[in-house]
Amino acid sequence: MSAEVKEKPVYAIAASVQLPNVSDSEFEASLTELRELAKTLGYTVVETFTQKRAGFDTTGYLGVGKREEIRCFANIDSGHEAADEDGEPPAPVPTRAPSTQKIEALFVDHEISPSQARNLEKETGCEVMDRTMVILEIFHRNARSRAAKAQVEIARLGYMAPRLREAAKLAGPQGRQRSGVGGRGAGESHTELDRRKIRDRIAELQLEIVAMEAERKTQRARRQERQGLASVALVGYTNAGKSTLMRALTGSEVLVANKLFATLDTTVRTLYPESVPRVLVSDTVGFIKNLPHGLVASFKSTLDEALDAGLLLHVIDASDPGFARQLEVTDTVLAEIDADTLPRLRIFNKIDHVGDAAAQAEREAALREQYPGCVVMSARRPDDVARLHQRIVAFFQQDLVEAELFLPWTAQQLRGAIFASCQVLDERAEADGAHFRVRGEAAAIDSLRERLAQLP
Repeated sequence: MSAEVKEKPVYAIAASVQLPNVSDSEFEASLTELRELAKTLGYTVVETFTQKRAGFDTTGYLGVGKREEIRCFANIDSGHEAADEDGEPPAPVPTRAPSTQKIEALFVDHEISPSQARNLEKETGCEVMDRTMVILEIFHRNARSRAAKAQVEIARLGYMAPRLREAAKLAGPQGRQRSGVGGRGAGESHTELDRRKIRDRIAELQLEIVAMEAERKTQRARRQERQGLASVALVGYTNAGKSTLMRALTGSEVLVANKLFATLDTTVRTLYPESVPRVLVSDTVGFIKNLPHGLVASFKSTLDEALDAGLLLHVIDASDPGFARQLEVTDTVLAEIDADTLPRLRIFNKIDHVGDAAAQAEREAALREQYPGCVVMSARRPDDVARLHQRIVAFFQQDLVEAELFLPWTAQQLRGAIFASCQVLDERAEADGAHFRVRGEAAAIDSLRERLAQLP
């Protein structure tokens, strides 16, 4: 699809209302994020319309004058002079040259009501997508696993249900006639039928998710039984470089794209080069400010790997001027899923994007002073990745114990188990067997001793 988008760009505009309690920097950061979300969907945002208001317009989100300005820019003739809610004529339209490109969509940086979206669409002549709809569409396109697809479908159906009536109004009589198919009860309208079908489908999907969750818990328990509890979870804001870091730490081919929400499904790989104990690394879905509530609830299960981890790697984009806001978003979501008590290592990634060597050194010094114990690095620098690798291994080795094990020559089949679960510091051969001096987790060593004690 990306090749098509490059050949034939799809143009859009963005719009947002700045409320009195929102600072200029926060407002601009949110708009920048909206443009990035639009880019992820394949749109090119050519113009942004902003307006300062005490509150959203109840009929069309933006004020009537701003809506007319958008209509003029999108090169759509207005058939009438609209009046605002108080019956006043529209505000004078600022002179802005009409777009030379065909505008396909209007992105709104808030979740708006179905009637606001319908009125905005009618008055501006553009297809309207609010922030929630954009994120849901991205999740829908990117979900790969059965669980992720089911969770996204639940969130989309929950979003659609209250909008069915407005969609039917926009479609006209024919759209309303087509909205329901079969199974209609006495006195039940087509819209009500559609809503009932949505409720039934959500209930069905929730049952599927419960079944999949039980299956995933069993798989995780088996994996942890085999590998111990040495696991690391990458968490952080979307587009902070988690997938690039995942690939660097594990030597695996995972999707790396400069797009928001490039990764939705949790990926689990082994830390490479392998260490003792063997460490599993998992990547999780990225966080974002104002993530739709339905998705926060639905996607908590994708963060289960984070809850099971012995160490969280909180990845932050050091080159983003708004990283403090992103850091706050991640902290808030982790607290919501009760993962804020887990050991955490802050990793300021993308330091190579900050500027020249002097600018990087200055930013690194400032970050280390503000966040003691943090790691400042670039996932694209092998030396930086190697240092992080050592730090991860050191974290899991701090509780390891040393022990002596004796393996008779008649039981050499257990030799592989010793090397797989422990670090062998020394091996000494004698007439009746071999002595090993090992370092490993106490539970792994106890398990080996039990197996050795059961030998005939």
